Amino acid sequence: MLPLQAMDMDEQYMQRCLQLALKGLGNVSPNPMVGCVIVHENKIIGEGYHQQYGEAHAEVNAINSVSDKSLLLKSTLYVSLEPCNHFGKTPPCADLILKYQIPEVTVGIQDPFEKVNGSGIKKLADAGVRVTTGILENECRELNKRFFTFHQQKRPYIILKWAQSMDGFIGKKNQSVRISNELTRIINDTWRTQEDAVLVGGVTARTDNPHLTARSIEGRNPKRIILSESGNLPSKLNVFDGNAPTIVYSKNNFSHANCESVLIPDENALSFILSDLYNKNIQSMIVEGGTSVLNQFIQNDLWDEIRIFESDSLLEDGILAPPISLAISNTEQIGNNILKTIYRRK
Repeated sequence: MLPLQAMDMDEQYMQRCLQLALKGLGNVSPNPMVGCVIVHENKIIGEGYHQQYGEAHAEVNAINSVSDKSLLLKSTLYVSLEPCNHFGKTPPCADLILKYQIPEVTVGIQDPFEKVNGSGIKKLADAGVRVTTGILENECRELNKRFFTFHQQKRPYIILKWAQSMDGFIGKKNQSVRISNELTRIINDTWRTQEDAVLVGGVTARTDNPHLTARSIEGRNPKRIILSESGNLPSKLNVFDGNAPTIVYSKNNFSHANCESVLIPDENALSFILSDLYNKNIQSMIVEGGTSVLNQFIQNDLWDEIRIFESDSLLEDGILAPPISLAISNTEQIGNNILKTIYRRK
């Protein structure tokens, strides 16, 4: 993000939109995070953001926060994503802007959703509103990277995540090994609340028996996705405890009262799964293992971000972590762990 002194006023107001929008992280999917401010005579008189899926959009909350609505006639509305122009869970925001006769609208980035995709901007401009676009456009796209990937690539935003020892092992065969520390486990649970789903393979589900929920913090649990070609999953696994929706993808028939079962084809299984998750409105997903599943995503070039917790411990032997030759984008020390992050080059 740009330092404040390097920004003009439009960028400063858009930066505030981004700050507000981020408050919706983990609560608005499959909708985008959106922030909005209303400015009258160089003073912010209203603010709002999209707080919860199915509830009022950012523009609605910002307009409602303005105590003297007559000021809207001489104000500029800043919004990080193009105002919608269709009836969904709520009425079109473009219509609300026209209702209050707001004369100027500044938009961070155009909405890629096919029911919007420039039509909101066009409707406002055709009605005589002065519309400016592209303010902090890269930052606005980054904020909603999940949303843009989902609509432009027709699949969830995919985060590959694992913990490994200093000597490059992810665990031991048929044995549950804890590599991460307490801080990294809290961070991992936080990440789970921010994404729509978390996926593991059948071996990980059987060996580690994870809950795949955000047990250490408050927040929504992700949907649990199990990729088990054999369908060999004991009924008493924690993923079948009913605490979060669970989907099992298998090449064999599998049935359990607390999950949905989906048969996958022998070929192009990952493409089939991602297409099915797209149709289920799952916008983002963390892939947590094991190595075989992670390698499948890497080899098929199906990932957007990689997060690796590297411990200072040594395992000396075991299951090797996925081989990565990509440049590390960021590193962060977390106790005795180092978090390494790799972003896909656009």
